[in-house]
Amino acid sequence: MMKKIAGKFKLLIVALLFGGYAFVSYGFVDNYFEISKNLDIFASLFRELNIYYVDETNPGELMKKGIDNMLASLDPYTNFYPESEIEDYRYMTSGQYDGIGALIHQDDKYVVISEVYEGFPAQKADLRAGDKILKINNIDAMGKKTDDISKFLKGQANTTIKLLIEREGEKKPIEKNINREEIKIKSVSYSGMVASNIGYIKLTGFTKNASGEVKEALQNLKKNPEFKSLVLDLRGNPGGLLDEAVDIVNDFVEKGTEVVSTRGKIKEWDKSYKAANNPTDATIPITVLVDRGSASASEIVSGSLQDLDRGVVIGQRSYGKGLVQNTRPLSYNAQLKLTVAKYYTPSGRCIQALDYSHRNEDGSVDKVPDSLISAFKTKNGRIVYDGGGIAPDIAIEAQKYSTILASLVTKNLVFNFSTTYRVNHPNIAPAKEFRLTDAEYEEFVNYVNSKNFDYTTKTEKALDEFKEDAKADKSLDEINADIDALKAKITHNKKSDLNKFKPEIKQFLEEEIASRYYFQNGRLEAGLKDDPELTEAIAVLNDKDRYTKVLTTIVKAEKPLYNPDKTKLKDLKKSKGSEN
Repeated sequence: MMKKIAGKFKLLIVALLFGGYAFVSYGFVDNYFEISKNLDIFASLFRELNIYYVDETNPGELMKKGIDNMLASLDPYTNFYPESEIEDYRYMTSGQYDGIGALIHQDDKYVVISEVYEGFPAQKADLRAGDKILKINNIDAMGKKTDDISKFLKGQANTTIKLLIEREGEKKPIEKNINREEIKIKSVSYSGMVASNIGYIKLTGFTKNASGEVKEALQNLKKNPEFKSLVLDLRGNPGGLLDEAVDIVNDFVEKGTEVVSTRGKIKEWDKSYKAANNPTDATIPITVLVDRGSASASEIVSGSLQDLDRGVVIGQRSYGKGLVQNTRPLSYNAQLKLTVAKYYTPSGRCIQALDYSHRNEDGSVDKVPDSLISAFKTKNGRIVYDGGGIAPDIAIEAQKYSTILASLVTKNLVFNFSTTYRVNHPNIAPAKEFRLTDAEYEEFVNYVNSKNFDYTTKTEKALDEFKEDAKADKSLDEINADIDALKAKITHNKKSDLNKFKPEIKQFLEEEIASRYYFQNGRLEAGLKDDPELTEAIAVLNDKDRYTKVLTTIVKAEKPLYNPDKTKLKDLKKSKGSEN
């Protein structure tokens, strides 16, 4: 038995060493001995561990953890995908998966539908946000986590799944038979007119055919004779495929214009990407909205349009990811996504903000030091900097939201009230016009109070820490009464926070409620009503002189500061559960 096991590991060594010869072909001859030696050590360690460890081990899990930790020491974007996770990888790159088209989240002992995608099986079967999943194919769902339920809901297209759900307002559970389909989540989540002469395109990702969706949206907008200028919204867009970013910029610049270039260790990654086609519209005024969540391909688009003085960038400094990833096929249908190059916008700058190649002893990563940050010039001679994301031409202070709103969202009080509201109101006004009345907001206040809602403010947290410090300094007895009095006052003031922060809570409620009737488009349209970045973009586009001045005035720019923004409304919306 031992000889058989040892023989298998020898075959593993041969396979690994054969992979090592691939390194030689790229010129890494000097490293070959180190590579082969360490592969041999790793294989022998793995063999001994699996044979002699006191308890049974799971070789697959052990190897996955080892690989993940190894890759984590490089950068967050180099990842391993075993065959079992290829469906997630497929969704990441193409926006496609097979399932019912819904989001789910955990609520106590059950999993609840968070949101359904319009036009897909869940919506066709009249599954609704707030529906509690009791059974799947007659299997009790109580106590199961979102990952467990997700595995049931996803499945091959043209297969059927049976759900038993509990819905507020219905006396008995409802049975749903849902036919799975291929789910394709569009990169352009919304497009339309936001003013009489201004169009708007919301781009949420750069999956396959994102550029085709942008082109289609732009062509549809151009059918409106009043359409004169465009807002391209890249806020919260984490990026995706580089080629799609190049093709999107190509919609707005002349054929042959360099959009981005890449440089890597391997010569094949030293490339220049140019606009390959005639533009859809090379003269239309453009504003591009960015924030801290705009990364990677979003920064290629915004940075290129900025460097070419083709559009005005508005919002907050972008994330600062100037790295390019490529996928390599592995054995047994696994995939390796790894960083292969850095990209450079037309001015020559790389906007990468964090230096993963020089980690601290504790493994942490620092931002690119000021001494290494360089100035570059746009086509019109405006000064821009590398090493810290895309700095907007017009900076808008990020909206910061209260602790109470974050708590209301995380404790599902906004979500659950919206479910009740949908039961009691069969119809509402169009999402662009929908507003909660003061009386309806008071209903929400009463609803929250009925749930014995409480939360810890930042001031309370700081006061508790101060109290612990005073205890350590043996001075607590002298000031304890004052601390308790101050804490009591803070607690009393919390009761008024629902009214104090009414505007921001009400805005979030209106978006959540609108999504129950008009799905993702409704959520976005409700959110655009009071959007400071969009308001500024419209103002700039309606002022031709100001627009031109921004793109031609040479001013002394400030070097980038890598300071992540605090809690924003979009952060609260980031995760509504897993895709299914």
